Amino acid sequence: MLSDDLRRPLVRQLAESDAPRHYWHLGDEDGRAWLFESVEGDAEHWAVRQVEVGTDRGARRYWWRHLQDERGFLTDQPLEIWELTEITREAFEAVWEASG
Repeated sequence: MLSDDLRRPLVRQLAESDAPRHYWHLGDEDGRAWLFESVEGDAEHWAVRQVEVGTDRGARRYWWRHLQDERGFLTDQPLEIWELTEITREAFEAVWEASG
């Protein structure tokens, strides 16, 4: 993983770009969920915002201003979109705001 000093400006540049956005959801059998806002770059989808919802329903947000903490981090790999379900911007934003 790149250091935050190198990663932060790259994620910020993507996040502040005019590139089209896509919104995604992934859940597992234990009740955890991940939501992503992605931007396309180099023909891949890169997460610029991410919400993780744990089994306790507690949510953590990651983005260029908060790349990681002791419990998780903004993914640093392109999203494998064939494993994800596309959702609406409104659905993503509702969870993002509720988790702040």
